[in-house]
Amino acid sequence: MIDLSFNRVSKRYRIRHESEETASRHPLIRKWNALWTHPEDFWAVRDVSFDVERGEALGIIGHNGAGKSTILKLLSNITTPTAGEIRINGRLAALIEVGSGFHPELTGRENIYLNGAILGMARSEITKKLESIIEFAGVRQFIDTPVKRFSSGMYVRLGFSIAAHLEPDILLLDEVLAVGDASFQKKCLDRISELKEAGTTIVFISHDLRAVERLCQRVLLLKRGQIVMNGPAKEVIAAYQNDATLSSESVEVHKRGETKEVEIRTLSFLNDNGQMNPVFKTGKPLIARIDFDVHEAVNDAVFSVLLFTSDGESHCELTTEFSRDSLSLQRGKGSIEFRTDELGLLPGVYFTSVHVQQRGAQDVIHYQYKSTTLRVDFDRVVRGNFFLPHDWQVSQVESDEVVELEVQNK
Repeated sequence: MIDLSFNRVSKRYRIRHESEETASRHPLIRKWNALWTHPEDFWAVRDVSFDVERGEALGIIGHNGAGKSTILKLLSNITTPTAGEIRINGRLAALIEVGSGFHPELTGRENIYLNGAILGMARSEITKKLESIIEFAGVRQFIDTPVKRFSSGMYVRLGFSIAAHLEPDILLLDEVLAVGDASFQKKCLDRISELKEAGTTIVFISHDLRAVERLCQRVLLLKRGQIVMNGPAKEVIAAYQNDATLSSESVEVHKRGETKEVEIRTLSFLNDNGQMNPVFKTGKPLIARIDFDVHEAVNDAVFSVLLFTSDGESHCELTTEFSRDSLSLQRGKGSIEFRTDELGLLPGVYFTSVHVQQRGAQDVIHYQYKSTTLRVDFDRVVRGNFFLPHDWQVSQVESDEVVELEVQNK
């Protein structure tokens, strides 16, 4: 039985462009000028068709701007399609932004009733599940405190806990697992897995490819508002990770200035034994190796590798820029290796940009965008945004010595 059906659905937005001079004018003048400005059509989704069977978990992945969130908004009736037909069979709940219905002056308990009602739960249903919601969120000690005094972690945990206790026929999820610490994220995944096993139809949109692979049997890969791949989760995710298609205007800006005395051939990630690995773990050794060809000699060259997430957020850089030694390259083939004894990146999939340039030069010699991907998995529970390698030691003073020192100080 089909629970969700997209039949040749398209969504168009009209975009009007303003010059800096026009944008700075009085709003009435801007409105008048807008009447004479021809708008540009932007198709966020174009001619998309797919079905989701009852009890199936479908993942939707793609770069920012690919159309993922637009599809979710169309399914949840936040916006309507420009063309095409959408069919929904069953009670649908959309979990888009946890805690979005909270009132800061109300207590956690009061907000459970308020937010639960917004999400479509009856008061009697909320009362029945109240203790379970509080326990899941881990905020029992503060449940009768106004949520404006909650930490951000407590806030989102309570919001997710309420939503996690919905019992819809169809559940739409958009990046909701980016809440709390690693242990709470695991609890969220386990809860969604329970709903899946109970026969709930799930549509899951996320940049967390590990979570998508764990939850979904089938995945759609979107690109510029269209489906470019539809198949088993592992196959589609692998294709997405290996997609080196340029998707940023800034890439073209970099490439226009290339001089090509040196060309980067490959970027590889190796373990401490020098073997290529598809997956690394937080806190373990890693080697990043760049292989290159030198066509003309270059003095004072600088190599850099930038690692960033699929939404474009930069996380770290490996570079020779701050070395006191000058790196001179002679004609021929070569390689350079960056080593770290303990990888500080948290679990996730990271993309890379690699470039070589002469120190202080404005133009790059060669630039590669998304030359490869780095997948990092759990090896330990880490709280925060990155793992900081560290040692520790403890010192103790015997109690008799402490007393003796105190007497001496007197």
